[in-house]
Amino acid sequence: MKSTCNVFDLGRHTVEFLIIETEAEKSSCSSSSSSSSSSSSSTSISYLRPPKPLLVAAPSDGGEFEFPVVILLHGYLLNNFFYSQLMKHVSSHGFIVIAPQLYSIAGPDCEEEINSVAKLTDWLINNLTQALKGIKPNLAKLAISGHSRGGKVAFALALSPAKTKLKFSALITIDPVDGMDKGKQTNPPILTYIPHSFDLQIATLVIGSGLGGLKKNVVFPPCAPKGVSHEDFFEECCAPSWHFVGEEYGHLDVLDDETKGLRGKLSYCLCKNGKERRAMREFVGGVMVAFLRGYLDGEMKDLEAIRENPKLVPIEYSVDSFV
Repeated sequence: MKSTCNVFDLGRHTVEFLIIETEAEKSSCSSSSSSSSSSSSSTSISYLRPPKPLLVAAPSDGGEFEFPVVILLHGYLLNNFFYSQLMKHVSSHGFIVIAPQLYSIAGPDCEEEINSVAKLTDWLINNLTQALKGIKPNLAKLAISGHSRGGKVAFALALSPAKTKLKFSALITIDPVDGMDKGKQTNPPILTYIPHSFDLQIATLVIGSGLGGLKKNVVFPPCAPKGVSHEDFFEECCAPSWHFVGEEYGHLDVLDDETKGLRGKLSYCLCKNGKERRAMREFVGGVMVAFLRGYLDGEMKDLEAIRENPKLVPIEYSVDSFV
């Protein structure tokens, strides 16, 4: 049981964060520093730059070991670096976590995000190893994950396997949201409201927040409205699928303890929150690690122990599964 307890703590690996820029960002930086020395300006890279800027958390002490890869998609109008503490938690247990910044401003339609993540996934094939500078990814063990609107996009990609050359081995969503209400889904709608209609052929994990469906105040709607949130997504999943809910925590409690800037400040006042972010984030990180170990590495004991023994878990939660 010792290993199960440890999934809610940081793992044994030292984590390094990398920022991988797009070609446009790199060109902008180069033009703004044109007075730099010729030796630095002539430095070249051996890979194509990604279609979207990336924040990567990777174990830096793995030697020749190959690490499974997790793509993490941010929520609506959020920044990828708001998830750095969650990324560090998961990565410290032996996973490479890749968080693209999909947009700065976006409307309700998600098609562009879906296509962008498909292009990014294909970019990984020939470029990720070189970009990681000696840290070795195992793309045969690739999971896609997302929070809020990012969870919707993750489901869309998993339900459309022909969009990518690489195949996903597992799907994780954190409080996924499919729109404002049933009948008011954003394009493309994902939920069909037909039980077990998602024939994904891969294991799924849906994590929900108990407070996500409640209003913070009379001005703003719930951040994860009933009818288009985690319960509905899980109901449409087929086995094997797991559903964990942090009962006393909110939609954005998975973010870093401190999120700066205007968007960071808004994250404290738009959604109903729990007492603190740390406990929910550690719960989410631990469940993700247990699930990834189970379905990417074939080690199910942590996941099964979490289901069977609430004393191992740092918060009050509920769990359901189709296995």
